[in-house]
Amino acid sequence: MNFIMRGRLWSFGFRSTIMLYFILLIVLPIVGVYSQSFQQGWSTFWESATDQLAWEAVLLTIKLAVISAVINVLLGTMIGWVLIRYRFPGRRILNSLVDLPFALPTAVGGLMILLLLGPNSFVGGLAEKLGFEIVFHEPAIIVAMVFVTFPFVIRGVQPLLEEMDKSEEEASYTLGASRARTFLQVIFPSMLPGIISGAMLAFSRALAEFGAVVLVAGNIPGKTLIASVYIFGEIESDNTQGAAAVSVLLLTLSFLILGAVNLVQARRHRK
Repeated sequence: MNFIMRGRLWSFGFRSTIMLYFILLIVLPIVGVYSQSFQQGWSTFWESATDQLAWEAVLLTIKLAVISAVINVLLGTMIGWVLIRYRFPGRRILNSLVDLPFALPTAVGGLMILLLLGPNSFVGGLAEKLGFEIVFHEPAIIVAMVFVTFPFVIRGVQPLLEEMDKSEEEASYTLGASRARTFLQVIFPSMLPGIISGAMLAFSRALAEFGAVVLVAGNIPGKTLIASVYIFGEIESDNTQGAAAVSVLLLTLSFLILGAVNLVQARRHRK
């Protein structure tokens, strides 16, 4: 009996510790942001959220995050396919390097992009000769967003390719289907949930990127100033209301994306 009671107390204490950790580090900060944004009323929140610079920063962030997510879908799907379906020297090293953006400080990633694509680099100099610039313009922001969100689609696609029953693919070939038709009608539908969830996570992560972007964006209001850098600037200017209002917009959008990801994953598991 004492053993059962100790087991129940241990289980209760463990669950309580996890819930306390969750509340302190996740729930309370989120509640704090929402309460701060509406502290002075709805009208003040709306005025801060619809400020021209704030709105331009949010729209620019969404546009560039969508572009980076599309690029990640194309590259991530191909890379995930190659890493699972092919065996070649250095494959394990390449597979481990996929997670590098998760381990690398984003500011270091931004510095790498600056050194690689800046005006003093070979690529940057060649771009200037061709009549366009990369760093301190939108292309550099997209490159930074793609870099920090690079693993999501790849890691979303790989497990689905590993779990896929190859007998379906072989049956398609036996029935005379071409490689392209087999991919579109048999393989791609199995990969699609991972592609969708990875793309949405990449988009959500790109919305909040700061460290890599701030070094390469130029942060020009209305042109290269994205939402996270705008929030930082508002905090530096002691305008916490404006920073909280834009933060709420991004946070709400991230919640919607997270809900959509969970819905896609739930449907995948039901199948």
